[in-house]
Amino acid sequence: CPQSPGVQQNETSLSLEDIMGNSSYDDDYYDDMTFPDEDVAPCHNQFCPHFQRVAPPFLAFACAAAILGTGAMLVALTKRPHVWSWPQSRALVVQLAVGVGLFTVLLPPVAVGIGQGWWLGMGLCRLTHLLWHWSLFAQGLLVGSSSCSTVWCRWDPQSRRLAVAVWAGALLLATPAALAGGTVAAPVPSCIRRSVDVLSPVYLLHLVFSLCLFLLLPAALLVATLAVPGLKAGRRPGVGASWLFFALWVPYSVGLAVDFLLRAQLLQPTCGTFKHFDYVLGLSEGLGVLHCCLAPAALLAAGLC
Repeated sequence: CPQSPGVQQNETSLSLEDIMGNSSYDDDYYDDMTFPDEDVAPCHNQFCPHFQRVAPPFLAFACAAAILGTGAMLVALTKRPHVWSWPQSRALVVQLAVGVGLFTVLLPPVAVGIGQGWWLGMGLCRLTHLLWHWSLFAQGLLVGSSSCSTVWCRWDPQSRRLAVAVWAGALLLATPAALAGGTVAAPVPSCIRRSVDVLSPVYLLHLVFSLCLFLLLPAALLVATLAVPGLKAGRRPGVGASWLFFALWVPYSVGLAVDFLLRAQLLQPTCGTFKHFDYVLGLSEGLGVLHCCLAPAALLAAGLC
């Protein structure tokens, strides 16, 4: 991890907000900054080596669990198709499985890139970011559309058109994430999620899209469910299982918002913030990553029970 000269050669924080190796604070962010308690003791951030040690085995575990869970869900879908009625219909479950599968196949290269450095070049780095966010945004849109409509209870022209719109829209929403990401060379090549300025248009678009999908959409759906009697009366266990996706990613979206305020210097970090915020953000994204193994298990339980 590169060192930040503005914090008495403290280690720069490396955030799982960039599960692919990004720094949650830029090196030049702290070049001229001192903390109130800096005269008492140096303000060291130990997240970098901890992240590089813990992240690869965690991602390997998540990948293995996701493969088992998704496989079991697809087997159950094939062997007992009659149990998959609204809201966990077959059309919806298959698409969620595709989204989880796309997310899962990216975990091994991401883990290797964190542990040994990214040697696959800029193009594949941006492609990884694109596919990573495409899978997440597609799953979010699928869960959102299934929570307020019965369109997925059958596979007809209307649901097919919606499926095309969901996947095309998710790909469009994921494009700024790919453009904002890139590779850095020091100290070893890393594939980072933000290689542009925090106020650049592509990063701001990525931030807005992420907050809208992971924070504002579930909040709006929750309010609509509570306010509209028909939606509340039509709730089923499968809806709660699919909402697990939002529950796991909401903390990360809140962390992204706070991270932006810190990067843009709208909030002034203390030494304690510098030392601990990366752990909070890293844990929140690690929680979100667990959706790839917990969501299939929850949908499987809802369908079989």
